[in-house]
Amino acid sequence: MSEQEFPPQQQDRQPGIEASMRPRPAIEGKHYRPAGKLQGKVALITGGDSGIGAAAAIAFAKEGADVAIAYLNEHQDAEHVRQLVQQQGRQCELLPGDLGDPALCRQLVQRVIARFGKLDILVNNAAEQHSASTIEDIPDGQFERTFRTNIFAYFYLTKAAVPHLKEGSRIINTTSVTAYRGSSHLLDYSSTKGAIVTFTRSLSQQLVGRGILVNGVAPGPVWTPLIPSSTSAQGIPEFGKDAPMGRAAQPEEIAPCFVFLASDDSSYMTGQVLHPNGGELINT
Repeated sequence: MSEQEFPPQQQDRQPGIEASMRPRPAIEGKHYRPAGKLQGKVALITGGDSGIGAAAAIAFAKEGADVAIAYLNEHQDAEHVRQLVQQQGRQCELLPGDLGDPALCRQLVQRVIARFGKLDILVNNAAEQHSASTIEDIPDGQFERTFRTNIFAYFYLTKAAVPHLKEGSRIINTTSVTAYRGSSHLLDYSSTKGAIVTFTRSLSQQLVGRGILVNGVAPGPVWTPLIPSSTSAQGIPEFGKDAPMGRAAQPEEIAPCFVFLASDDSSYMTGQVLHPNGGELINT
């Protein structure tokens, strides 16, 4: 995929709206060739209304899975993803709400079980990020909110889901390249992503004896609503150009990592993290 130009743009809300982005992120995986790897499975994907979560939901549907997508309140984006999932002949349940609320997380899992009768794959992916030049510029409330969305929600939802998971089930957590090299302007965000790496490794050891595999994906720069909602308009045209490949990824380029970790292709992997980051070498 060749380098794309991102014109200056900015959104004044978190999370951002994919429908307002130009160009709109590529989530459909038009060149993706499915092989029935998730036939009959049920997946719950947080942040599934846009970006990486949306691309994963569509790829899962192409592989034969029914999908539930959890999101905050981006109803237009979520409905768009539901239509794309249904075009693959699969079912899609929309689950709006604040994942930082443990009671809501329990309710969402119960809704998935009520609708589909089971849960095979949990993808913890929803996140928020805010740019700040110094630690003094990060409000206490923002710091707590970022942790609540980015890692507390992973804990709450996983805790609610695990009783319903059986041998062969998968948990996939989205972390970030910033977990490994840090980010001077994303202090709170990168801190949560480091916590997600440790959460993934620790949870994998806890659940391996039950046959539940836990892995993660650590993307580099990806064109998602997080970018215009946390980057200055002037910085957008340069987004991703510092990656070794010289460009940002599209969400559809990250989705195959999630398919791999959700399928039997990764049957001898747990506690691991994949690194689709445009060529940056990471000391894991």
